Amino acid sequence: MNRTHPSDDDSRAARAADTFRQIYGDSPDGVWAAPGRVNLIGEHTDYNDGFALPIALPQTTLLAARTRTDGRLRLHSAQGDGRITELAVAALAPGAVTSWAAYPAGVVWAFAEAGHAVGGADLHFDSTVPTGAGLSSSAALECAVAVAYDELYGLGLTGAELARTAQRAENGFVGVPCGIMDQMASVCCTAGAALHLDARTPERHLQVPFDLEGQGLRLLVIDTRVTHDLGDGAYAALRTGCERAAALLGLPALRDLPAGKLPEALSALPQELVPLVRHVVTENARVEEAVSRLRKGDAAALGPILTDGHASLRDDYRISCPETDLAVAAALHAGALGARMTGGGFGGSVIALVRAGREGVVGESVTAAFGAAGHRPPRTLTVTPAAGARRVEPAPVR
Repeated sequence: MNRTHPSDDDSRAARAADTFRQIYGDSPDGVWAAPGRVNLIGEHTDYNDGFALPIALPQTTLLAARTRTDGRLRLHSAQGDGRITELAVAALAPGAVTSWAAYPAGVVWAFAEAGHAVGGADLHFDSTVPTGAGLSSSAALECAVAVAYDELYGLGLTGAELARTAQRAENGFVGVPCGIMDQMASVCCTAGAALHLDARTPERHLQVPFDLEGQGLRLLVIDTRVTHDLGDGAYAALRTGCERAAALLGLPALRDLPAGKLPEALSALPQELVPLVRHVVTENARVEEAVSRLRKGDAAALGPILTDGHASLRDDYRISCPETDLAVAAALHAGALGARMTGGGFGGSVIALVRAGREGVVGESVTAAFGAAGHRPPRTLTVTPAAGARRVEPAPVR
């Protein structure tokens, strides 16, 4: 985790600090940033103790924060309705907060549950991470609070420990049984690299160079503008199915099933579990292949790996939708080297790896295909591997 890092967020941080003063009547102790993420490959593998390869986005959630001594937690968002949510830290409990504020409040709860001496704070958020696009806007909220509280309350935790705290907030407080990939990406990614994550031992994560610019490549994120609430049970059902399959196979997790034993294992499982297991095992193999290609300096070779990953999510895991399938098909038709949906599924975004200079052609192809199908126009942005959570403004003199 980068504690201090000059970035394009600096001017936004100054504005966030000014807004904080207008809302709360005093200066913040500091401003922190936590990014959204795009997962290159390794989808729905983290809760199976498997592998993933995310990057952090340039888009971030900023948090201006100041500690309080009265045990009160006050939260305000520039993207909200203008209201301040006020809570008592001692009264935080799962289910007690149902708005967006559950994500940051859950982190404070998770710190306290773990025995850390944390108190209240005034918090003001301002985010450029698109919501509902499968780019982990929720993890950015959580991780901004995690890194801010770590510094404000002198906790001295590692990046992986902060990611675990943020994951605990989403699992135990918000009620979404996500794995740790989103939070690890938001906290621990570095600029110019992808994070090779082993979800069983996230502390041992590795940075893999991902030089898009130097290899004449661009990564497009195509937001289909189809949203899905991962807390509605579909995500939990997938995780439960994977855990059931691992138990039937006598394994701690599906990550422990070697690819060479996949056919034998599939023949021993109930038919409804077969496609889930096939996806997880082959997806882990795709992560390892992608890491190998990147280490050899051949980022273009990720293209077919991405496309194969989408086919597995569509046909085996069955979490794509007509819009994501159409975006992938249109991007490939326009010459993308590879494309796939990214994120939890049932909507969200598609990533497309393209040659430099082809971004407009691919984006226009997807937009035209959406128009012909009667869908809302997608939103397209070009992204680069960015830095993880960090402080972006020094504490003012008070």
